[in-house]
Amino acid sequence: MRILGTGAALGAAALTVSLGLLSSPAQAAPALPAGNAPTCVTVWEKVGTITKTGYARNDCGRTLNLKIIWAHGTDGSCQTVRAGGTISSKVPRGIRSFDGADLC
Repeated sequence: MRILGTGAALGAAALTVSLGLLSSPAQAAPALPAGNAPTCVTVWEKVGTITKTGYARNDCGRTLNLKIIWAHGTDGSCQTVRAGGTISSKVPRGIRSFDGADLC
């Protein structure tokens, strides 16, 4: 009986430690979208029920030619974006993932 009790205590301790590791604040953050656009271009994605839309806002002080990048398919068209302007590209939900914005 004594050995069984020790094993149960060790099992509970191991479970507590593993649960503590799962809730650790040091977990890796999801990957940010890449792309070769300068850091003054802000990118984000909105996912809807049927489609997902990628956005890029030009926060640079000059006009840029940008396009939205999607993995596993065709990218958005190249568009001229003035300072403060935003472009978007919409695709059906599925295997495509938002990869940010590129200069074009």
